[in-house]
Amino acid sequence: MPIKKGAKTQYPKPDRNDKNDLTVLAFGDIVGRVGRRALAQAMPELTKEYQPDLIVANVENLAHGIGVTRKTLEEITALGIRCFTSGNHIWKKDEATQLLEDKSIPLLRPANYPPGLPGRGELVLTIGAKRLVVVNLQGRVFMKDDVDDPFRAFDALWAKYENESLAGFIVDFHAEATSEKVAFGWHVDGRATAVLGTHTHVPTADAWIMPKGTAYISDLGMVGPRHSVIGVDKDIIVRRFMTQLPLKHEIPETGEAIVNGAVVTLDPSTGRAISIDPISRILTVEE
Repeated sequence: MPIKKGAKTQYPKPDRNDKNDLTVLAFGDIVGRVGRRALAQAMPELTKEYQPDLIVANVENLAHGIGVTRKTLEEITALGIRCFTSGNHIWKKDEATQLLEDKSIPLLRPANYPPGLPGRGELVLTIGAKRLVVVNLQGRVFMKDDVDDPFRAFDALWAKYENESLAGFIVDFHAEATSEKVAFGWHVDGRATAVLGTHTHVPTADAWIMPKGTAYISDLGMVGPRHSVIGVDKDIIVRRFMTQLPLKHEIPETGEAIVNGAVVTLDPSTGRAISIDPISRILTVEE
């Protein structure tokens, strides 16, 4: 079935005529098997259209909606994704510690978790002759985990790399409150190349280039079942709200799916963003 595009946005598409620019394709939280299969279907068209130099995706919901496994990571690695970000659900599977400690897997967990935990919160990637840093941070407002201050955590990471010649500094800010996300964007404007919000699974309409050159969006959205409540079977969640019963979450595995994300074009000579283009694709995942 052909992929249907979502509503057009006002944001310019990357101009690939300038060979010096770099394009980053980023996806919101991938939810379960349906999300993995939807992304596999959408990727050929998206890569042809945007010609990304780097693809990143949030994978904290990759394995049936909560956590990651080696098998599910291998499945989407084959799609050309070079960096996996995450969030508070990254610890949910028994394999998490082993996967996070395996440096051959480009899997991140939020950098502002307490010291001594397995894994890493940043990754330096080489694109041709250029180097780019991807950072994963988690917010604190309305989040259960007692993580360190993400604002100061960013400052520490920025100080670590600011004297290096970098093409870009991309941040996945995994947080609940839009106020915290927006404030974080202002805090890092002119330093981060892009702040790409994740966690809420609902794409926001506030993508823009901030005054000092940071591409910002409060939430990329999700890659998952469209007829759901942020990825979970809609009937179960409606019943939970109406009965207050602790019903088990189930993730639809077929049907209409939505692929949300954004494309950021950056100038590697300055580390500043040139454009941000939110993307939305709707397709059908069958048996």
